Amino acid sequence: MSEFDKVIDRHGTDAAKIEYLKEFFGRDDLLPMWVADMDFESPYCITKALQERLNHKIYGYAHAPESYWDSIINWEKNQNDWLFSRDEVRFVPGIVKGIAYAMHCFTQPGDSILVQPPVYMPFMNVPNRNGRKVIYNQLIYKDGNYLIDFEDLEDKCRVERPKMMILSNPHNPAGIVWGRDNLAKVASICHKYNVLVISDEIHSDMPLFGSKHITFSNASKEAKSISITFAAPSKTFNIAGIVSSFCVVYNDEIKSKYFGYLDSNEFDQSMFFSFIATEAAYTYGNPWRLEMLKYVEDNISFVEQYLKDNIPGIKMVKPQASFLIWLDCSGLGLSQDALVDIFVNKAHLALNNGEDFGPGGTGFMRFNVGTARANVEKALIQLKNSL
Repeated sequence: MSEFDKVIDRHGTDAAKIEYLKEFFGRDDLLPMWVADMDFESPYCITKALQERLNHKIYGYAHAPESYWDSIINWEKNQNDWLFSRDEVRFVPGIVKGIAYAMHCFTQPGDSILVQPPVYMPFMNVPNRNGRKVIYNQLIYKDGNYLIDFEDLEDKCRVERPKMMILSNPHNPAGIVWGRDNLAKVASICHKYNVLVISDEIHSDMPLFGSKHITFSNASKEAKSISITFAAPSKTFNIAGIVSSFCVVYNDEIKSKYFGYLDSNEFDQSMFFSFIATEAAYTYGNPWRLEMLKYVEDNISFVEQYLKDNIPGIKMVKPQASFLIWLDCSGLGLSQDALVDIFVNKAHLALNNGEDFGPGGTGFMRFNVGTARANVEKALIQLKNSL
C-alpha cells in the first residue's frame, strides 16, 4: 500500500476545499474534488524542517539565508534547465498576488490584458476587479486537445493593443505542456506589439507521462526579454498554505521597475515558514515528488479507463502536467446548469464549474485527482450512479 493511498480527513483543519463548500455549492455534504491542493501529506523533509525551527519558540522577524536562494536556483537548473542569477529572482507572497502587483506596476485602469480561456479564473477576475479590460485569445479545442489560435492572437495584439498577456504554462485547467515552438511564437507576436508576458508556471514541476516543461523565458531571446515568470513549490509539494512563490526577470528595465515596486511596498519580504519549507522541498523532496507523480499518473489512467467503460458521455483532456483533469461532459447533452446540478445535487461531488474558466468552458468540469485512489473511485461511482 502506497503512502498516497492513505485517506486523510481534513475536517477541522480550516481546509478551503471543505470550509467553502456551503458558500460555493449551497451544501456541505459533498466529496471535495475542486480546490487545487492535494490530499497527500507533504513530504516528511518539510515537516521535519518546520518542526525543528518551531522548537526554538521565538518567531520574530526573519531573513532568508543564501541557502534558500541557492536551493531555488539549483532546483530550476536541474529540473527545468532554467538558469538565472540571484539578482534576477525575488520572493512574492503568492503567484496571483505577484500577477496583481505586475498589473498595478505596468498597467493603468482601462488598459487591456490578454488571456487565453478557458483558463484559471484569477487571470480574468483580478484584471476585471481592478478596472482593466480583459480580452480573449480563446484556445481552439480540437480532437480532445487545445491549440493556440495564433492568427487571433496577432489580431488581438494589433487591434486591442494589450499592455500585458497572462500565460498559463503548463495550462490550467487542461494540463497542457506548451512546446517550445508554441511559446516562441507567442513571444514573437508579443515582442512585435510590445506586450509584457506574465508566465504562471506553478505546475512546472509536475510533468506527466514523459512530458517536458519548457519555461517561457527559455523559448527564445524575445521571450526572455519581455517576460516575468512566476513559479513555486506549493502545488508540487502540497504546501499551498505556506506562501512560497518567486519570480524571475531578465530584462533590466522590467526588472528594475518591478523589483523596485516590490521592494518599495515590502511585498518581497518572505516569512521564515516560506524559506524553510522551500529549501527543504527543493533540497530533499525530489524522491517524494517522483513517487507522487507516478501515483497521480495512475489515478489519471484509472479515470480514463473508468469513463470509457462506464460513462462514455464524458471524455477527458488527458493532462500532461498537474493533478487536475478537464472533463468534457458535452456528450451528455445537458445545459451547464443541469450538468452542475447532477454533479452537486445528484452525485454529491464538488468539482469546478467549467464556465468559471471563461469562454470555452461550457460543457466542462475540472476534477482534482490529487487524492487517494479510494476517493477518486468513490467520486466516479457516485457520478455513474447519478447518471
